[in-house]
Formats: sequence, C-alpha cells, structure tokens
Amino acid sequence: MMLIVAQSVMASARGAPETFADLADQVSPSVVNITTSTTVAGRAGPQGIVPEGSPFEDFFREFQDRQGPSQPRRSSALGSGFVISEDGYIVTNNHVIESADEITIEFFSGEELPAEVVGTDPNTDIALLKVDSDEPLPFVPFGDSDTARVGDWVMAMGNPLGQGFSVSAGIVSARNRELSGTYDDYIQTDAAINRGNSGGPLFNMAGEVIGVNTAILSPNGGSIGIGFSMASNVVTRVVDQLQEYGETRRGWLGVRIQDVTDDVAEALDLASSEGALVSDVPEGPAAEAGMEAGDVIVSFDGKKVTDTRQLVRIVGNTTVGKTVRVVVNRDGETQTLRVTLGRREDTETAVPASQEVVPDQPSSMDLMGLTLAPLDDEMRENLELGGDVEGLAVMDVDPTSEAYEKGLRAGDVITEAGQDNVASLGDFETRLQDARDAGRKSILLLVRRGGDPRFVALSLEQEPEAAPAEE
Repeated sequence: MMLIVAQSVMASARGAPETFADLADQVSPSVVNITTSTTVAGRAGPQGIVPEGSPFEDFFREFQDRQGPSQPRRSSALGSGFVISEDGYIVTNNHVIESADEITIEFFSGEELPAEVVGTDPNTDIALLKVDSDEPLPFVPFGDSDTARVGDWVMAMGNPLGQGFSVSAGIVSARNRELSGTYDDYIQTDAAINRGNSGGPLFNMAGEVIGVNTAILSPNGGSIGIGFSMASNVVTRVVDQLQEYGETRRGWLGVRIQDVTDDVAEALDLASSEGALVSDVPEGPAAEAGMEAGDVIVSFDGKKVTDTRQLVRIVGNTTVGKTVRVVVNRDGETQTLRVTLGRREDTETAVPASQEVVPDQPSSMDLMGLTLAPLDDEMRENLELGGDVEGLAVMDVDPTSEAYEKGLRAGDVITEAGQDNVASLGDFETRLQDARDAGRKSILLLVRRGGDPRFVALSLEQEPEAAPAEE
C-alpha cells in the first residue's frame, strides 16, 4: 500500500495528469464513429477452395454448382473520425471510406447523419467528409505537431473493434516515423490503438489534434503499444487543399533524386553526405532552370536539404507555381537556380519495368566485376531505349563483386562514369584512369534500368587490369 502511495506522489511530481476525464468530456462531442457500406460483386465462377488436382475437386465443384451463382452482397466497415468545423467537415483515413457506397456518421449524442466525400489523398491516407446539420456542430482544433515532444502525454479516441466511443492514453514514443509513403511523418504512441480507431484523433493535453490514428505494428492484430498517427502538420495542409480544391496540389521540382552516401560523397569530392543527388532531369521545371544530372541539391527555398526524404516533403509542401531558389553543388562549386514549381499530380506516371535479358554480343570486356558491351540497335530495342541513347550495357555481374552488392544487374545500362558520358569501352577505361589520376578512391556511375536512373559509386582500390570477356 505504501508503495502505491509513493508511486502516486512521484507521478504527480512529474506532472502526470491525475485524470483524463475533463479532457475526454471536452473533446468527446467532436469525435465520431464512421460506418461504411459497400456493394461487393458476387462470385463469377467456381472458387478454388481446394487445390487443383485434389481428389475433392470434383465434389466441391458439384457442391458449388448446386448453390448457383452468388449474388452481390453488402459489406460494412467501421472507423473513426473527428469534426473540424461547425459546418460539418470531418477528417478520417482514406482507407476507412475507400470504395464506400454509403457513409454514415454517428455522433457522441447518438445522432446519425449521411456523409459525402469532399476529397481524398491516398498518399497520406487522409480523407475529408462533409455532413449537413441544422445545428452548428462541436469541433476540435488542430495543434502544432512539431511542438510534440517524446514523452508528452497524449490521448486517443475512437471506435476500436466496433465497441463504440472509447478513450486510451499514453505518451509520444517517437516522432518523424516513416512507414511506406513518400510524405510519411508519423507520431508513434503507446496509447492503445486498435482496428476501428483508424481515422480517429490523437489529442495533446490542450485538447488539440496533433495526429490522425492510422496504423499499428502488431503480430496479432491487436494493440501492443506501437501505434502511428499521421502528424497534424501534414494533415492540415492536405485538408486545406481538399477543402479548397477537392484534391491535393503538391509542388513538383521535376528531378529524380537519391541520397548521397559516403562513397558517393567521396567520388564527388564533397565535404559531407548531406543533400540530394540528382540522377535525372526529365523535361520539367528543373530542366528549364538549368539543373543537371549529377548536381547535389543542398538548399531549397532557403531550407537546408539533408536527404531525399526531407527534400520530397519540402517540395510537396511548397505552393504550385511558386518560384524558389535552389542551391546545388556542381563540380565542386555552388550555383543558385531559380525554379518555378509545377504540380506533381499532373505528372505522376508509372515507371517501366526493367529488362533482365540482354543478348550476347561480341566486343565485351570485364571491368569492376561487370561484363560490359557498347549499346547497339538490337540492344536498344530489347531494353526499350531510345535510338539516341548511348552507353554500355551490363551483360553480366560477378555475384561476388561490389557492383553486385550495390544492385547492378544484367540489363542495366551505364551512361556516365565520373560524370562524363560513356559510349564505348575505351571511354569507360579513360574515365577510370582519370579518376585514379585525380586520387579518387571510387568512381560515380550513372546507371539506368527500365528508364529509371540512379548513381552508384564503385571502389577503384585494387582494381585489376581490364580483360576481354569470352565471346
């Protein structure tokens, strides 16, 4: 008993709340349960409920035939959300309402209203809904997620497992978590989050929403204290655009980029591995501003660039049409370019798959664990390259080599070495020798696979003499 009292006193001394009841009373009227209804198509034909060739296959096929074709059915799903304005705008997760035919909002009072989708953003898994109400609705404000500190108390509210309104509390376990999305910025919390909590709010102790509960990490489907809420400073920008345009409008620079690794930094003679390395500049804003492959972006619109993830987020959060200053490191010197941003959503296209098979060609050579041959018209056709593409085709890669370890494979095309074009084996050997003469420990290669370029730095140390490959 004495131990319990002592622990209670220590908790109070640390500023732990004695109760979350007042906060729960304050925000509960603004938190909603969401029920969706979706029409699921019926079975088009016999289902493979037993393996093909099984002695039971005929039995189950006859059973299914006796049942007749199945009819379309209704499927329901549950989630959470919260009201952000008195005129009925509601925020939730996109996956909660995706493909729904009908959306019903249940308020804390028990009242139900139908909702319409204003807009969605699958990239951040955010959706904005709207209900029409005769009376002003209670709502909650967004807070500044950047001020949340690891260890701060937070409270989650929602509809876990369809059990109705429920509250759980915990702390901020970590910040700036990334799961799988380009624009991810999650707050990790140990407040219990379960299925059905998706789309619900994560509150700070001031009753402000600092995150939208989105995902959990769990081996069993239930909460183990590792939950993720999309940070409010990401959500508010998305919501503002959905409310104004019904869609997102993210800035677009028009480059392909990759992180600057230590070996790439050494190959480029950079002082550090910070920045974003430009691997390709297709037609677009950056190309019009004079940006080139091999540039390292070190500053964007006055903000220091540390890596590619940060740059993507900064660019995406910048207003479409804004002209910004982009500082790049090129050939050891900094240059400032003025780029007028385009809109990413207008330009997103699928990346073609890479080709794995390259026909045998004469006049090849083994270098750095790579069997290389100059491109010819047949290779360009097989690799779906333009007729004006020059470079060396990778015919084979030694599986014990550094090149293999760094991802080079047969079918790749090397178009630059040491930031100069290569069109022949002689060009490649010259670039290697130039790098050695300059005292470089590695050389930077521009490698294209299925049209998608990236830079790879390979070590020059103890590189043996080139030898002709067998034909």
